[in-house]
Amino acid sequence: MTSGEIDAEVRRRIEAGEPLYHIDTELIDRLRPDVLITQEHCEVCAVTAKDLDRDACAYAGRTVSLQASTLQEILSGIEAIGAAIECDASAARLVEDVKGRIAAVRAAVADRKPPTVVILEWIDPIFTSGNWVPELVEAANGRLLLGEPGQYSATQTWEAVQAADPDYLIVAPCGFDLERTKREAASLETLPRWFQLRAVLERHVVLADGNKYCNRSGITVADTAEMLAEILHGYGSKYRGNAWRPYSVPVMQGEIARLHDEACARRQTTYCDPVTGYTVFTEFFLRQRGTCCDKGCRHCPYTLVGVSSPQRRSS
Repeated sequence: MTSGEIDAEVRRRIEAGEPLYHIDTELIDRLRPDVLITQEHCEVCAVTAKDLDRDACAYAGRTVSLQASTLQEILSGIEAIGAAIECDASAARLVEDVKGRIAAVRAAVADRKPPTVVILEWIDPIFTSGNWVPELVEAANGRLLLGEPGQYSATQTWEAVQAADPDYLIVAPCGFDLERTKREAASLETLPRWFQLRAVLERHVVLADGNKYCNRSGITVADTAEMLAEILHGYGSKYRGNAWRPYSVPVMQGEIARLHDEACARRQTTYCDPVTGYTVFTEFFLRQRGTCCDKGCRHCPYTLVGVSSPQRRSS
């Protein structure tokens, strides 16, 4: 399913009161674990205690239900798990290791100029990152736009992203690994004025493994801080190719250009976009129309910036 289809189905199930997860409660009961770990932060991202109750899990051991919207809450969750499994000392060492690695990143890039950053947590509709991610961006000496620390990730209009026009745009959809992100990112090229974004023009668009690094509230937050410093400031090269890669400008542009050129040669007014299936106006049609509509058409031939649309003529 595409990002848009996944979002629509999740929303439909939530509104209808239908479950997103079905729990194999019989297996859990047979295993009789000492500790069962769930989470309460997001009913979409992973199993919650409510899911266990709904499926009538008879588990009678200890349940640790994590709630993390900040970096400190993630670390407190590690300590809570350590306490539950009677490994407090090991949990404390792990917490100190995570904190130390993030502090090392902060110190290493503190003297660099902080670039502006927007991180897309979902593509259709657009969500920008919040929760603990702003703290990690700040540790990597970046300035996150369209996201607040400790606040849920929020939907944004494409116009808001355009207005922010960040130095770096990181595409890291929740639940998608790097290969899935690469396939999904092609749809961004259909957005109005995508190719005019500063990050696109300066080749500062990055595709990342959002599932492991940007949306996981666990010990990989230290890796995420290191990865962000690598992206924004060239601090190391450990993660490039495995956790992130530069967006290839453009992923589908060659095929789009071919379809457009063929349509114009046949004097057609539109062609079908190979990524989304949307109908796209050709330059032939736009020139025949004679004026600019100011809607950011992909093949707009009108280039007089600052002139009202009724006055714009083809250059």
